[in-house]
Amino acid sequence: MGGQEGEGTSFEYTPTWVVAAVCTIMVCASLAIERFLHFAGKKLMKDGRKPLFQALQKVKEELMLLGFISLLLSVCQSRIVTICVDEDIMKHFLPCALPDDKDHPNILRHLLENTENPSGICAQQNKVPLLSTEALHHLHIFIFVLAIVHVTFSVLTVIFGASKIRQWKKWETSIKEEESDSPKATEPEFTNVRDHDFITKRFMGLGKRSEALGWLKSFAKQFYGSVTEPDYYALRLGFIMTHCRGNRKFNFHKYMMRALEDDFRKVVGISWYLWIFVIIFLLLNIDGWHTYFWIAFIPFMLLLAVGTKLEHVIIQLAHEVAERHIAIEGELVVKPSDEHFWFHRPKIVRHFIHFILFQNAFEISFFFWILVQFGPHSCIMGKLIYIIPRLIIGAFVQVMCSYSTLPLYALVTQMGSNFKRSMFDEHVQAGLISWAQKAKKKNTLTSTTTKIKDGSGSSDGGGGGGPRYSGPDAELHGIHIATDSQQGT
Repeated sequence: MGGQEGEGTSFEYTPTWVVAAVCTIMVCASLAIERFLHFAGKKLMKDGRKPLFQALQKVKEELMLLGFISLLLSVCQSRIVTICVDEDIMKHFLPCALPDDKDHPNILRHLLENTENPSGICAQQNKVPLLSTEALHHLHIFIFVLAIVHVTFSVLTVIFGASKIRQWKKWETSIKEEESDSPKATEPEFTNVRDHDFITKRFMGLGKRSEALGWLKSFAKQFYGSVTEPDYYALRLGFIMTHCRGNRKFNFHKYMMRALEDDFRKVVGISWYLWIFVIIFLLLNIDGWHTYFWIAFIPFMLLLAVGTKLEHVIIQLAHEVAERHIAIEGELVVKPSDEHFWFHRPKIVRHFIHFILFQNAFEISFFFWILVQFGPHSCIMGKLIYIIPRLIIGAFVQVMCSYSTLPLYALVTQMGSNFKRSMFDEHVQAGLISWAQKAKKKNTLTSTTTKIKDGSGSSDGGGGGGPRYSGPDAELHGIHIATDSQQGT
């Protein structure tokens, strides 16, 4: 046929019904996905789940980025395949070793030859293309699969983690019922610290006298009963007595769920530094290095480190109380502090979980991409002895992060010095922010007026150390809401 070239027929000689049918299927699928995301967003906004709505917006941005990458690859494909280089350059840093075939000394030339270009531009120059059309197609599919798997795994992780946290709601309900049923004591009651359930399970035993044994206990605790009812009761009371002492009926469980959703908004998506990690892996995926095998241990080890640290924070809180007091008046109260976390920044744990989720999704997506594109016997896939451990580690990380580490993170990171503005409903947040802005403007105006009076011969003589805050402005000093710029949760 006159229009035939390369592997098939050009658009000029393709039946119109084929083009129309393919376009119809693609457009319908795209519109269905877009409508689903639209109605999901309306549902979240209707239910007042603004953090999850913002996370959905980030998913849309991720899909838009993928579409832009796809467009760039499609537009630049004809240019990229015509970039020719010497054949010797393409013999280094290969994911698979070249076939040892003496009968075909130019095997690399045949592998990289642009079969869709009949003119053979690179062949005429006695060179090979920098990147073939088939390799570009594989790269395109890999980037798409990576982003989709990462977003899917992130959503599943938060869904499973939230379902685990909802199981703690019965503890919240039980505590409130107990407080409402118990009569008010006329005389102060004393609590024997060493007999308290929280201290007995977290302070007494292996970790009491040895720091190393304490860390070992924290490491083992994350695998079974990572959070118990005494833990929840003690940490809840410590949070309330530190941040909202006047409201003993504060719904700590609801706040924790809202804080988790707010963190999920920041965790979902692939950040720029995660893309750098992908590029570094693609660079180091060299034949014989087994990079794909060794890199699977990064999220595994980091997940165990994060879980151990979170468990150790609970032990530290118990140690602080047990080492200072034998008996206390009233209830046992722990003191939240940023000092218990890495670099005194609780939100570092969130970044680690973000990386763990991405790295695990990267492992799984890369595995399925190789399986579909090149088959189970591909040299990139490796031997069976390397495949099975990777899959086991990937499954373990996903389950462990969803059902243990994420719920543990949601609870323990509330033990920082500051609380998040997720404590307040949306309208209360807006009111506080507006109040703070007005107070700031008022204080600035008052300060300016005072300086003008002092400069014009005020009777103070410039003393007094500047303007003093009064009225509603002073009340803002007692509110410490953690933001991204602060050492928040």
